[in-house]
Amino acid sequence: MGASERVTVTLPAELVERIDRVERSRTRFITEAVEQELARRSREALLRSLDNPHSETASVAEAGFGQWAHGLRAGDEGLIEARGGRAVRWVEGRGWSEDPGED
Repeated sequence: MGASERVTVTLPAELVERIDRVERSRTRFITEAVEQELARRSREALLRSLDNPHSETASVAEAGFGQWAHGLRAGDEGLIEARGGRAVRWVEGRGWSEDPGED
């Protein structure tokens, strides 16, 4: 973690007491709680974006991952493992679905 910054947060007394019962360092406890919440929100945002892809990614969805990967610039091939994972295809209205027709 980088530099620290002091912030003032007002919490209900009962919540502070509950924190104090389980953790010696309030700062550590609150830091971990905030990091977990930010990660949860990031996952939710990712899931929302998968349900509603950005218009600029529509070409990737329409072309399929294999065709997109084939079009990578020289030197970018190491970014993906084409044989890893599962074969999927974009189904309008449903999103990404497993594609049993591919190997």
